[in-house]
Amino acid sequence: MRRREWIRGVASAAVLLAATGCANGNKRSSNSNAPAEAKDAAPAANTLPDGVVSRQFGQAKVTWIRDNEPGQIRANQMFVGADSTQIARWAPDGGVPTATAAYLIEVEGKRILIDTANGRPESRLMPSLAALGIKPEAIDYIYITHFHGDHLGGMLKDGAPVFPNAQVYVSTPEYDAWMTSPALAERRAQAEATMKAYESRLHKFALGDTLPGGVVSMDAVGHTPGHVAYIIDKCLIGGDFVHGAALQLAHPELCARFDMDVPKSVESRKRLMAYAKENGMTLAGMHLPAPGFIEKW
Repeated sequence: MRRREWIRGVASAAVLLAATGCANGNKRSSNSNAPAEAKDAAPAANTLPDGVVSRQFGQAKVTWIRDNEPGQIRANQMFVGADSTQIARWAPDGGVPTATAAYLIEVEGKRILIDTANGRPESRLMPSLAALGIKPEAIDYIYITHFHGDHLGGMLKDGAPVFPNAQVYVSTPEYDAWMTSPALAERRAQAEATMKAYESRLHKFALGDTLPGGVVSMDAVGHTPGHVAYIIDKCLIGGDFVHGAALQLAHPELCARFDMDVPKSVESRKRLMAYAKENGMTLAGMHLPAPGFIEKW
């Protein structure tokens, strides 16, 4: 199959997956599976808002929430690791589908946000949570994959915490790098302000630790110094392990220009993909296009 047809096939498969759910039984679920302890009003079944896809993994419901409008494309020139001519052959349309998203995990009667996306005026995270009947104060935990603005940005509004009851978990190597590294000094302000605002509810953990709700943290270092993936049941949420799935799943040697340590990023990407495949897991990630879950690659 020609590369152009393959990329278009990825988009078509994404639409099909969003409509039918996954073949191994982790189907798109309605809010009838919400935790019994949930007190907020939930929308009726089959009324998930646009840009929201839910799947069930064991006792956990995992929901992809797109933060941006549909149609986002990552241009070919944003990738390195191969000659630009070769990349153009693999992605002849000049770019590949991408998105910016967060994930909501509902398990053991708790609600966990994995990242909080951009927090811009046009961001869709908060309206989508509201459409799901979830208020900011109903978020129990926030687990951060890394400290870039499209992952931390939704935590503050006008300098104040958006999620007043959430306990915040960040990896120790990510925190230490952003708070102390001279190389990150000019990019530190947002991360520093966010960590300060949640200081009384901030928890640091070692890569590999198990967090509340049975969520396991996994070393995904490379994109940033303490980049984390999270595992819940058979779902591996890889953070920014890929920025353009249609290119990088087939060619994991490619990196986005945002990756801070290219060799480690390549190693982590290959390791996460292999681990998920060997353990029969579904891949999720903050820059996957709709439906936000990939089972075969």
